Amino acid sequence: MINRFRLTLAQLNPTMGDLSGNAALARKAWEAGRAAGANMVALPEMFITGYNTQDLVMKPAFHQAAIAMIERLALDCADGPALAIGGPALEGAGLYNAYYILKGGQVRSTVLKHHLPNETVFDEERLYQAADMGGPYAVDGVRIGSPICEDAWFEDVAETHAETGAEFLLVPNGSPYYRNKMEVRQNLMVARVVETGLPLIYLNLVGAQDDQVFDGGTFALNPGGALALQMPVFEAGIAHLDLLRGPEGWRAEPGALASLPDAYEQDYHAMVLSLRDYLAKTGFSHVLLGLSGGVDSAIVATIAADALGPENVRCVMLPSEYTSPASLEDARAVAANLGCRYDFIPISEARAAITHTMAPLFAGTDEGVAEENIQSRLRGLLLMALSNKFGEMLLTTGNKSEIAVGYATIYGDMAGGYNPIKDMYKTRVFEICRWRNANHRSWMMGPAGAVIPDNVISKPPTAELRADQKDSDLLPDYPVLDGILHILVDQDGSIKDCVAAGFDLRDAKQVEHLLYISEYKRFQSAPGTRLSKRAFWLDRRYPIVNRWRDDSGQV
Repeated sequence: MINRFRLTLAQLNPTMGDLSGNAALARKAWEAGRAAGANMVALPEMFITGYNTQDLVMKPAFHQAAIAMIERLALDCADGPALAIGGPALEGAGLYNAYYILKGGQVRSTVLKHHLPNETVFDEERLYQAADMGGPYAVDGVRIGSPICEDAWFEDVAETHAETGAEFLLVPNGSPYYRNKMEVRQNLMVARVVETGLPLIYLNLVGAQDDQVFDGGTFALNPGGALALQMPVFEAGIAHLDLLRGPEGWRAEPGALASLPDAYEQDYHAMVLSLRDYLAKTGFSHVLLGLSGGVDSAIVATIAADALGPENVRCVMLPSEYTSPASLEDARAVAANLGCRYDFIPISEARAAITHTMAPLFAGTDEGVAEENIQSRLRGLLLMALSNKFGEMLLTTGNKSEIAVGYATIYGDMAGGYNPIKDMYKTRVFEICRWRNANHRSWMMGPAGAVIPDNVISKPPTAELRADQKDSDLLPDYPVLDGILHILVDQDGSIKDCVAAGFDLRDAKQVEHLLYISEYKRFQSAPGTRLSKRAFWLDRRYPIVNRWRDDSGQV
């Protein structure tokens, strides 16, 4: 019987489908654990495949290759500590989300997930079989229970492990970020500790996959709920945790307690990490964007500079006759402050050519949205030409408010490959700009200081597609718009709820109508960083054709 158990926790960043690359990360972590005298090295949920796999994991060739890679990993890591790693498993005809314990060249134990999440971004009931509840496994004579992610959100699995002899709980997770998620996790895990009386280690993935960002933040709790270890959020790392056996059972020795940043910093770090990973994992190293002089493109340029370095970001101003001198000055200042390349491509001649071409068909009609959108689509065409020519991914810059109500031009300013601010309302964009101007961190590759001029943040928002245009000409002011959207989208509320919150009925009805008729645009929009539990894509799935409207607020 041993009285000290060293657990190496590998909070690492896998790449979806890169089985050999993910196995190499696991081997490196195992080697670090072996050098540190660990009894076991632990990696998070579904690490061998990357997470969230969606339907890819159901492809027989893929899950069979993943299982074979785990078996090869067992042979490679035979001489040293046990290795715990998440991956798919086949039991009979069923496919399971599993946690493998490798030791001595073999798969010694396999834990299968019981509770399958089927909400927000998760469709695990579609992908996997739900397993019966099992018991703990043994490593060097110590019995360990491993509820897999969702299994720890319910009391039954952890209690079953405790009742069948588990001495501590190791919870492997693929838990994506949303605002204030860490508080939710820690409260739930404290409940599991109180219920079982056992120490608990919560091990989470880090890194981005499509729209989802896994924020790490691995932590350990002792009986009673005291925090024994807190790893940083949004950063890959390895930590060695010692558990000691005493008269009253096992306790984790106190380790490093990383500070948790505020919500603004976590949102911003999520956007930087998601863009950095999306590009690296899809093979891009450079980006470009249209820099209009407005706040949205300014913050996207700043996120890009922080993610990739300013030298890898191209900012392009594409002015028309409606572009104000202030916008020209502001765009140039943002690019200069960041140290990014700045290109200037007027669209007036191209627009005149299109106007001339369309004149026979447009004759006798008034100018309107069609003519305005030609400008936006011209800009999209030119930006995509640069993207194709130089291999730079085009970033889109629409905030959640605009995307919600369709205040964007499909095949125009919506053209592009990724949108870091897709899940951030306009009012919060202003706030995050002020936060970035006042703060700089070591993980930011852009310059410190107030890189976004005050004028960019304070001037009235405008698309500048016609003379004297302002966003408020067509939409409620952004505090009103965002307040209504927060009720309708984030809270899934009703028109009646909007009116009860003090919003005008006509504004609420207008916003609801725009929200529903814009679904087709969102269906074709670029992916972007998920910051909330109601991001547009997997969190909120609505039909494109939808004639229902809510009359609950009518008097």
